[in-house]
Amino acid sequence: MTGNHEYFTPGGPSEWIEELRELGVRPLLNERVEIAHGGAVLDLAGVNDLNGATAERDGRPENGGPDFARALGGRDAARPVVLLAHQPVQAAEAARHGVDLQLSGHTHGGQMFPVNFIVPVQQPIVSGLGTVDGTKVYVSRGAGYWGPPVRVGAPPEITLLRLRAT
Repeated sequence: MTGNHEYFTPGGPSEWIEELRELGVRPLLNERVEIAHGGAVLDLAGVNDLNGATAERDGRPENGGPDFARALGGRDAARPVVLLAHQPVQAAEAARHGVDLQLSGHTHGGQMFPVNFIVPVQQPIVSGLGTVDGTKVYVSRGAGYWGPPVRVGAPPEITLLRLRAT
């Protein structure tokens, strides 16, 4: 999956995507993989950031907006699915595709005044666990910042999730 900042660089997200691949990380660009562990199986999917919709179309999978049908279509609906989507606002579409859990970032937890009042107008969840149209959404505040290197009331975090069958 991509995030909005990758599209702000002069070459777009392609350099970041290639660097991740060289490090052995597989970006999920509007696609999914099956993960099996201890007899359990789930789908892990990733969709491009909304900023990809305005990226220059050059045939690269990272240039283009989120494609939920491509990432989630044709899967076994009985199997749980976790979606990586940078912006929490993408959860409404995820819910329409039967996503069980969406993992997001983007908001920096509101970061500081007055941003902490603006972010909730655009995003359904600013930090922590919530629900959007029946889909659980976890939004990490992240460890970094946007703009000035200041965080007030939104301490940085690195999240560790443990998934269990219910």
